[in-house]
Amino acid sequence: NGQREGVLWLDSNSEAPLELTVSTLELELDSSAQQIEPKRTVMFARMPSALRLRVLVGGTLAGISAWKIKQSLCEPRDGLHKTITSVTDNTRTEAWETDERQSGIGGLPWSIRKRTLHGGRQEGSEEIEVENGVLRFTVLPTRGMSIGKLEAGRDLPLGWASPVREVVHPKHVDLQDSAGLGWLTGFNEWLVRCGVAFAGHPGTDGAHLLTLHGRIGNTPASEVTVSVDAAPPNTIRVRGRVDEAMFKFADWELWTEVSTEPGGDKLRVNDMLVNRSSYAREYQIIYHTNFGPPMLGAGAQFEAPVASVSPFNQQAANELAAWQTYRLPTAHYGETVYCVTPHSDASGHTLVALVSAASDRGVTCRYATGSLPSLSLWKNTDTLEEGYVTGIEPGSGFPYRRELERKAGRVPTLPPGGSITFSLEWQVLRDAAAVALAREEIRGIQRGRVPTVAVAPLATP
Repeated sequence: NGQREGVLWLDSNSEAPLELTVSTLELELDSSAQQIEPKRTVMFARMPSALRLRVLVGGTLAGISAWKIKQSLCEPRDGLHKTITSVTDNTRTEAWETDERQSGIGGLPWSIRKRTLHGGRQEGSEEIEVENGVLRFTVLPTRGMSIGKLEAGRDLPLGWASPVREVVHPKHVDLQDSAGLGWLTGFNEWLVRCGVAFAGHPGTDGAHLLTLHGRIGNTPASEVTVSVDAAPPNTIRVRGRVDEAMFKFADWELWTEVSTEPGGDKLRVNDMLVNRSSYAREYQIIYHTNFGPPMLGAGAQFEAPVASVSPFNQQAANELAAWQTYRLPTAHYGETVYCVTPHSDASGHTLVALVSAASDRGVTCRYATGSLPSLSLWKNTDTLEEGYVTGIEPGSGFPYRRELERKAGRVPTLPPGGSITFSLEWQVLRDAAAVALAREEIRGIQRGRVPTVAVAPLATP
C-alpha cells in the first residue's frame, strides 16, 4: 500500500487495486481524531452502491501509522469519468455529450447528454439524459438528483403528465406557499426523493412548521459526476451529492447514484445518507415514484407481498375494498393513499409491481426493506389534465406529518457521523411472460400469508 497526493492505493481481497480519492478522512492517533478535507471530492464509480468503507490501512504518512477511511469515495482507474458540477472545484459543465462510439467503450449503443435548460421557470435548470438502447431517462441535478423522465422506447413512457410542464428551478418554488404546499409547484418527476430532515404532509412539529415532503427535492446538487465502466457490462452511473444543512438543526449529505447497463431494462438507485452533525438526528425519506398512462388505466393492478395495509384517511377507508385497483380518470376525485408494510424474502428484499389492465406490461420495484420498511400507495385518479397518476413510494415511514410519525415509532435517527444506504431497482416488464414471472415471485414472497387489513386510518392527517 502506498499513497500520493490526495490518493490512497488499497488492495482488496478479491479485486485489483482501486484508486481511491478520499473525500473525508479521519485520522485516529492516540485516541484523538482529526478531520481532513482533501482538495477533491468524487464519488463511487466502481462499487455496486455508495457503500461506506471501514478499512484500516497500514503505512505511514507524516508520521501517522494508522488510517481509518470514513465515507470514502472512489473513481475507477479505467473507463470514462466526467465531472459535471463541483462546488469543491467551483466548476460546472454547461453542455457535454458522449456515446459508445466517441468514448470507445462497449459494443451496444448508449449515450449521455448534459444540457442546461432555458426559458420560463426552468431557466438554469440542469438535465442529464441517459439512453441505454432500451431505457431513456433524465437526472435533474438542480432538483436534488431527481429522475425527471423514464421511457422504455418511444411508445412506453413510464412517468406522468403533470400540469407543471417545465423542469422548475428551485428558486421559483416557495415551499411555504399555500400553508406548506409549495412543493407542488415544481412536482412533475418520475422519481423525487422526499426528505430528509422531514417528509410527508405539512404541519407543525412543536413550534416549527414543516412543509410538504421536505427540502431535498428542491436542493441543487453540490457534486455531480457521470461514469461508464470500461469492463463489461459497461455500467453507466450518474452520481451526485445533495447537502441539506441548517445552522443548529441539520447537516445531512445525501450521496446519490442512478445506474443502468447498455441494452438493459433495469434502472437502479443506490443512495447513502450521512449525518455530519455532532448530534444524533432524526431523518425521513420517501422515494416518490410516479406512473401515468399508458401503464396506468382502468383495471390496472398494484401487486405486492402484503403483510399489512391500512387507509391513510377516511376517503381511503371508504374505498378499501378496491385499494389495489384503479379507476378511469374521474373529475373531482381527489386522492387516496394506502399505508402498506410488505413482506420480504430471505435476502431482506421485497418486490412490488404495477401491472396494466391487460397484464401485458408492467414495472417492478425491488428494494431492501431494512432501510425502507414502509410503502405508501398514492392513487390520484383525477382527470388527465389535472394529473392522472399513481405513486409507488417506498419509505422510512408513511406520509403523516412528522409529529404523528414519531409517535408511531416511524422516525428513525442516525448517530453522529452515522450513515445508512437505500437500494432500489426498477425493471420494465415488456410482455405478458415477464408479468407472469413477476407475479410468481411476489406470490413466493407472500407464501400464502393472509395480510392484516385495518379498516380505520392509523392516524388523523
